[in-house]
This record gives sequence, C-alpha cells and structure tokens, in this order.
Amino acid sequence: MTTSQSSTKSHSGVIAPCGGTLVDLMVPANQRESVKASATKKLECSDRNACDIELLIIGGFSPEKGFMKKEDYQSVVANNRTSSGYLFGLPIVMDTDEEDIQTGDKVLLTYKGQNLAVLEVEEKWEPDKVIEAKGCYGTTSLEHPAVKMIATERKRFYLGGKISGLELPKRVFPCKTPAEVRAQLPNGEDVVAFQCRNPIHRAHYELFTRALHASNVSEKAVVLVHPTCGPTQQDDIPGEIRFQTYERLAAEVNNPRIFWAYLPYAMHMAGPREALQHMIIRRNYGCTHFIIGRDMAGCKSSLSGEDFYGPYQAQDFARECAPELSMETVPSLNLVYTEEEGYVTAEHAETRGLHIKKLSGTQFRKMLRNGEEIPEWFAFHSVVEVLRST
Repeated sequence: MTTSQSSTKSHSGVIAPCGGTLVDLMVPANQRESVKASATKKLECSDRNACDIELLIIGGFSPEKGFMKKEDYQSVVANNRTSSGYLFGLPIVMDTDEEDIQTGDKVLLTYKGQNLAVLEVEEKWEPDKVIEAKGCYGTTSLEHPAVKMIATERKRFYLGGKISGLELPKRVFPCKTPAEVRAQLPNGEDVVAFQCRNPIHRAHYELFTRALHASNVSEKAVVLVHPTCGPTQQDDIPGEIRFQTYERLAAEVNNPRIFWAYLPYAMHMAGPREALQHMIIRRNYGCTHFIIGRDMAGCKSSLSGEDFYGPYQAQDFARECAPELSMETVPSLNLVYTEEEGYVTAEHAETRGLHIKKLSGTQFRKMLRNGEEIPEWFAFHSVVEVLRST
C-alpha cells in the first residue's frame, strides 16, 4: 500500500508537513500535573530515547503520535512504510527490560531529572532484532554501529503507544521546534536542507551555498543548515562542541539566505534508510529540497574497512522517494580545492588539469593536536579556534 504524503508548497506559506498537519503532543500547562499523576510506572530514558521523545512531541516525526506499535514497527522494518502506507525510514521504539510493565499501564518517561512524557502502553513485545538489523541496516554484523546499538544497548522489550508531552529535554544547544523554524522561513520559496553531524568546513559551506543555484531550485531559495546534535558515532566530536562551532560560523558568515537550527536526532548511520528519515524530518521543518551527499550516513566495518553501503545507494533511494514526499533532492557536488581556481568540481579540475590540494580528516585532527596552522581553504579560523579551545 502506498499513501501519498504530498501536499505541494503554497505561495502563501511553506510546504505542509507529512500527513498534512504538524503534530504537537505537548500537554497544556494547566493539565500537566494531572497527566503526570496518572502514571503508575516510571522509566528512565537513554539519550537516544530522549531525542525520539522530543521529536515526537514537537512534530518532527509527523504524522506519528507516539512510539510505534508492533504492526507499524514490522512494516517499517520490512518495507520502510507504516502499516497505513506512509513512508518512514526507521522504526521509532521505546525499549525496556522491565517485565512488570504491561499493556494498559501509563509510564512516566524521565530523563536526567526531568519528566518528559507519559506513555500509554498499547502494546508490548519482544522484537526479533536480527530481522530488524537486516531490514533497517542491510546487515546483521556487529561492526555496523546501529546493529551493535540495537543488540547491546536497546533493551529486551519494545513498548508502543501514544505519548503526552510534559517538557522537552534541557540541552546546551537550543533546538527550535518545526513550528518555530517554519515561522522564520520565507513564504512560497524553496528551502534547501543541509544535514551534517560534524563541524562545517569550507567545502561544506561551498556545497550548501552553491546548492542555491542548482537547476531545480528557485531564484530566491534559502538554505536551512540543520545539524544533528544528538548521539552519533563514538569518535565524532560531541554535540556541545559542534554547536559552538556552528554558532561561531553563523555569526561570521551572516548570510540572510542561510538559516540555522539544530536537530535533536540520534544518528543510526543507516545509509539509504537514514536518508529517507532525514528527508521526512526536514519536510516537517518546512524544507522542499534536501542535499544528499555521496555515501550519506554511511559507515565502514571497523575490522575490514569495507563500506556497508554503495557510494550512491543513499542518493538513489532518496531520489526514488522524493516525489512521494513532494520534495526534490539536490545531489551533493564533488568539490575539490585547486591552487588555480579555488573550489571547483572534481570533473572540472580533471578536465582543466588543475592542481588539487588535499587534507584528510586524520591529518586535520593531528594538526589540531600539534597546534599547527590549519589552511584557511580547508577550515574557517573561527571553527578551528573553537575546536582548539575545548
């Protein structure tokens, strides 16, 4: 079954969210104490759970209104669609080892001293995580970070049901809601989303500013730079530090066609499935276009070094799904820095025989540690200052 999530952009506003209405699960302030008091059980959330709860409450996962029940979970795992037919990249689940939590219970979901939401348990089941891993990530290898996560971090049982929001997690980096981002975007214009999980360097900046001139983007389009600030891979720079680099860079470039916001999302490194998940979320934030990079959200085996996904697998899958989401993809340009012409496409550099300058991530981190001068063509000085001060 295929259910259209399309609702084209109106010239009087931004594109409609998935399902047509932006979900808002936050309980009115005068009812929160009574909703909290209705809970008879309590669960402390992981960092990943907290990100999912926040995105459910604020509508980032619209049209979902709670943690998926078994039928939706199985449908998303098998077909990247809910049982009603909506596209969805990865299942949204609440996990627990608690055997005394049963169907019908109301569970207070807590996180670092906060009361985030009350979950009304409609279903509880023990998932087949081998099937989940193969369906969502295309592999059962524990060398894949998300396979390892569901096998070793996620608990034995999954709970499905509606949630009622009480408060959002307190974070070092302020995450605007979809409604807040939408209120800032220009009406009737294309909005190009740029996803990243690392500090932004010169090549990234060139990439998303040049996307404004793509052939399928309107003349007055804007870019939403929308980094994920939740848990990522173990060797990634922590979200609090990444946030500081983004804030410094946003102040430095001060471009009216670039909007900035931060996303409380926990990466899965799921390649094609994650590309779809990011597109759905960004449409809910008001975006019409999505920059899709080579090997987006990909990862490698820590033993063999082999990629889990093909270099264009995520791009192809996103392009296939985009029309149903009423979105368009903007392929990421393969940019290189040349001595003669600065940043150009790799194809242009090869055709002209230009001299390409390279600096690997490993070299960059070594230069940072050693206090060496970082070339300005590679990284903004403001970003380097933040990274060196932490």
